[in-house]
Amino acid sequence: MTTHTQTLTEHLRSTIWARNLSAAEMARVEADSFEQFVPKGGFVCHKGEALENWIGVIDGLVKMNCFSAAGKCVTFTGVPTGGWFGEGSLLKDATRKYDVIALRDTRVARMPRATFEWLLETSLPFTRFLLMQLNERLGQFIGLVETDRMLDVDTRVARCLAAMFNSHLYPGLEKLVQISQEEIGYLSGASRQRANQALQLLEKEGLLRLDYGGIRVLDLEGLRHFQA
Repeated sequence: MTTHTQTLTEHLRSTIWARNLSAAEMARVEADSFEQFVPKGGFVCHKGEALENWIGVIDGLVKMNCFSAAGKCVTFTGVPTGGWFGEGSLLKDATRKYDVIALRDTRVARMPRATFEWLLETSLPFTRFLLMQLNERLGQFIGLVETDRMLDVDTRVARCLAAMFNSHLYPGLEKLVQISQEEIGYLSGASRQRANQALQLLEKEGLLRLDYGGIRVLDLEGLRHFQA
């Protein structure tokens, strides 16, 4: 059985923020937005660059991270299929504060800054969506600080997986997460081997199942509240 590959237009129309746009607003979004392919390991965008687009993941997985002058890498979060990011920096009119790197071959949608700002000024539903987006993002990063500073690797891996199931930030995610153990390690700050150990523990706890091609979540609430 073949899997349907979502087109750019299909992706735009399926987003939460597009649901309450007028026909004229949606027509401009579709006319102005464009698609980019980024190979595994490639940069979707670079730290320090001027922001020209609001970015969504049509298909794939990216991570937001930055490197210190000494070469230490800090990963902030991963954005799977269906997620959009960069709205905070666009609203602040700031340069990007982090790199965004594709963890696998990825297709992204780019909405030009001018279109984003036009929607913000003309569409009340879009403005409401952004308020919710920023609120959810704030909660995500507060949880990230707690996870990074207070919790062990097993718990970090559990919370990392659970954080990907945010129906507002990442509406496209299904219970079978097509993510590798290496990718989980990148997102949770653990080696591939240590992430594998954590996933095996979580499987024994009945919270997930390691399937071919991904991880099937069996108990989302259990992952959210897991404490090793």
